[in-house]
Amino acid sequence: MTASPAVEAPLVLSGSVAYEDALGRLRAASRAYYAGENSPLDDASYDALRLAVLAWEAEHPGEAAASPTGLVADGAAPEGDVAHTTRLLSLDNVFGPEQLLAWDASLRRRLGRDVEGGFTVEPKLDGAAVAARYRDGRLTQVVTRGDGTHGEDVSHVVGSVVGLPERLAEPVTFEVRGEVLFTREQFETAQEVRAAHGGAPFANPRNAVAGTLRAKDRPYRLEMTFWAYGAAELDGGSFLPAGATHAEVLAAVSAAGVRTTADTPAGLHVVDTIAEAQERVDAIGALRAGLPFGIDGVVVKANSAAEQAEAGLGSRFPYWAIAYKLSAVERQTVLRDVVWEVGRTGVLAPTAVLDPVEIDGSTVSRATLHNPADIARRGLHLGDTVTVHKAGDIIPRVQAPVVELRPEGAEPVPLPAVCPNCGGGIDKSQERWRCAKGAGCALAPLIEYAAGRDVLDIDGLGRTYVKALIDSGLVTDVADLFTLTEEQLSAAAGSARRGAKLAEQFALARNRPLSRVFCALGIRGTGRRMSRRLADHFGTMEAIRAASAEDLLAVEGIGPEKAPVVVAELAALAPVVDKLIAAGVNMTEPERPGPSAGASADGAAADGSAPAEGPLAGMTVVVTGKMTGPLASYSRSRMSELIERAGGRAGSGVNSGTSCLVSAPGAGGKPSSKAVAAERLGVEVLAPEAFAELVADYLD
Repeated sequence: MTASPAVEAPLVLSGSVAYEDALGRLRAASRAYYAGENSPLDDASYDALRLAVLAWEAEHPGEAAASPTGLVADGAAPEGDVAHTTRLLSLDNVFGPEQLLAWDASLRRRLGRDVEGGFTVEPKLDGAAVAARYRDGRLTQVVTRGDGTHGEDVSHVVGSVVGLPERLAEPVTFEVRGEVLFTREQFETAQEVRAAHGGAPFANPRNAVAGTLRAKDRPYRLEMTFWAYGAAELDGGSFLPAGATHAEVLAAVSAAGVRTTADTPAGLHVVDTIAEAQERVDAIGALRAGLPFGIDGVVVKANSAAEQAEAGLGSRFPYWAIAYKLSAVERQTVLRDVVWEVGRTGVLAPTAVLDPVEIDGSTVSRATLHNPADIARRGLHLGDTVTVHKAGDIIPRVQAPVVELRPEGAEPVPLPAVCPNCGGGIDKSQERWRCAKGAGCALAPLIEYAAGRDVLDIDGLGRTYVKALIDSGLVTDVADLFTLTEEQLSAAAGSARRGAKLAEQFALARNRPLSRVFCALGIRGTGRRMSRRLADHFGTMEAIRAASAEDLLAVEGIGPEKAPVVVAELAALAPVVDKLIAAGVNMTEPERPGPSAGASADGAAADGSAPAEGPLAGMTVVVTGKMTGPLASYSRSRMSELIERAGGRAGSGVNSGTSCLVSAPGAGGKPSSKAVAAERLGVEVLAPEAFAELVADYLD
């Protein structure tokens, strides 16, 4: 697989007027960014506009003498008054494999031969470049990139940047260069802190870093993170090994106690050829969605210091390094409306309706807004230009408005006064608002969910049939499904044959494990996985109903906020549970007998022996792709259930803690992004057939 290019369609300027307008827009975007304000252009739009300007200048060299495009930051960065030890330059960009090959060819022309020292490949962190100076092991100064020769002193951030320690173990003197950024978690915290102090939300992490670095008068401090991508000698010192390669320089920096790009989950890779570099670019691109921070590309460098010196530097960037830009996962578009839907548990879910925009290879016109508190926290107005983030197959989400582009008279997003589904009252006691009727408001979605393959598995009970049963008044809750007669089912279906088949399905559903029955109740926070854990822990419905909120805390994944909700909602559903019991529905977990059968509530047998661990004991297993062989009928939820039944833990993404990846071949035989990540991390990959053999004793 090949990393998606960052620029899909070229922009062409029609003439000198369009060129001047484009230059003005570039300057405005750069000035806003370096001033710590929200930029009027997202990265993809900026890249496309800049490429168009460069193309026009190449065709009209006589009319572009005063162009700032040859300067660091297009000449928009504040110059500052601190001189850099050596120039701190930007990187030139490529946007696909062909351009990477062209850069390699240009490097070979400059050297007069093939690159002999190999290449390094590392993530291009999406933050702000700084130079940090250590003298005798103490961090004495932090300076922004500025115009490449001078930067601003931002040493007030010392002590608030993770990865940039105030003191090192050894009294060494050197200058480390790298990127300051917000991790995803830090960015969300920064938004909350900023909102609590009455500040406007940040549009995206990158602009947030630029503003935070320069801010000296805020009544709060925001934690950021640093990773180094280079180093330089300081005060005539000799910290760096003579003739050290780029990889060796970063190793020396890391050994001194400063984190480098080699220490990120994406890592630093040394390869011999540009083809191998492209493979590493693709691998890092595949990891992108799971990284704890944003990257907008991958950096490829000549590893040899001698070859770097021989290739030389331009006015804006070194000739021996290039940034391979990845497809944008963050774009700006306009928020047109917000629609509200009621989920199966009665929760009101807002969805943003957007002007369509291309993000990460797909067109996005809707995005999640989470809840009313989230909308208020982000200060969203209808008509706002908003930043929308999407990575991999993650649902797009609205991050924040670009307040500077808000149209005059824009109104805040209206919040519902009554339930949008039934018109009844709303429970606003928590951040996630809920219809006062709870799951009863959204009966159809709940019944459809309960009938699904991964829950009660009632084949044939589709949306039309569910609606007919509800409209007839025969079904008012999940338990009513098991009181239906074959005649009633036939009448609702309009077919005696279909009615008879459904009656058979309901007879089978009566014997599903407790975990599935419990899941069918639709209690908040108890999907398939949590329902399995509850059923495994308590063994019987009777034991779960008798458990207090404190008892529930012993179940993995249930915290002090969720526990009382489960207790309260289960108590409110007492009539439904009683009806299920009266209808003969199973109330025990077959794989784990309840206390009456000789097991205690914590799972130990009556003789005190530990339960069997299974072949996956202590393992975290991730599943990707459509299963084949004996597992062909297994959905993702059933695979998770199988993994846990065999003693393992089901993971969602491949990382250093993953024990095994179960992966079927992708389309055209290409490996999936998770398979690429597994290969990089040395995680064992098993075909579905091999995995089925490993857990054969636990298959349904």
